[in-house]
Amino acid sequence: MSQVTLRNIAEVTGLSIGTVSRALKNQAGMTEQTRNLVHDAAVRLGYDFGQLKKGRIRRIAFLLHSQHNTLASSPFYSPVLHGAEEACRREGIALSFIAVDPAEPVLGLIRLHQPDAIVCAGFFEPEVLAALQQSGKPIVLVDMHQRGFTSVNPDNVRGGYLATQHLLRTGRKRVAMLSGSLAHYSIQQRNRGFRQALFDAKVYADPDLEVIVSSMGEGDEGVVEAMRSLLSLPKKPDAVFCYNDNTALVAMKYCLNQGMKIPYDLAIIGFDDIAAAAAAIPPLSTMRVDKEALGRAGVELLLAKSNENPAQITVPVELIVRESSYDD
Repeated sequence: MSQVTLRNIAEVTGLSIGTVSRALKNQAGMTEQTRNLVHDAAVRLGYDFGQLKKGRIRRIAFLLHSQHNTLASSPFYSPVLHGAEEACRREGIALSFIAVDPAEPVLGLIRLHQPDAIVCAGFFEPEVLAALQQSGKPIVLVDMHQRGFTSVNPDNVRGGYLATQHLLRTGRKRVAMLSGSLAHYSIQQRNRGFRQALFDAKVYADPDLEVIVSSMGEGDEGVVEAMRSLLSLPKKPDAVFCYNDNTALVAMKYCLNQGMKIPYDLAIIGFDDIAAAAAAIPPLSTMRVDKEALGRAGVELLLAKSNENPAQITVPVELIVRESSYDD
């Protein structure tokens, strides 16, 4: 079967080859009706969107889901953005930041900024990623994984494993985990590392000790409620691994307000090593993620992407032991 060309699509739609090309590349200057006509014809004919010629990358759009565009998430994603900016500046590439609300037409935002390539940071719904793929532009996911996409992630499984192993090695017997939604790739992988460490240490994985923090509303109430439920168990935990530092800091504050001593009554460890972790009282143990390196790697993957096979890069993490889990 011969390959479907732009000419084939032009003949079916009655449009010029130039109009078809601009529509498939989601360039400006045409109606949504024309764009949809071309796209539907291309899909119907079985057009290979990988055929679209990719010139030199001069502009990159850095996309962040609106749920990450918050005060709680910015200590992680701001350094990722900074790393991407650094790589773009070095290569003479313009970088634009776009906060994406899934309720908005994402392709319209992309056309407005006219990027040559896209970096998606953090969680995005599969439907949003599928819509972005329709743009035909190179895409790299940072701190996210989806089949068929190139991505760069911290070593979340290893990090979850090392954090939990550290707590067990300090003599803790009942290690709990505070997770966010397991729909998030990074959280799911950190939870996997947590469970593996328990299994390897022959420690019973008590389901009561795994709590998913409610994300209802902005603020700390979900974490407070999760800690309240853990500490009301007949057999209380003696250590908690939190899926990120922000959660760990809120959990630690709650415990201190209850008159508990950290780490004597409860050891706590987080993940990410945001700036506030070292400044906390007591200082928070955590898994250090090189957040700038994630952003740089995302841009470098876009620039190096000469083949069509999705690449997966894993950035190492490092255990940082501070007073919140130290046991002398």
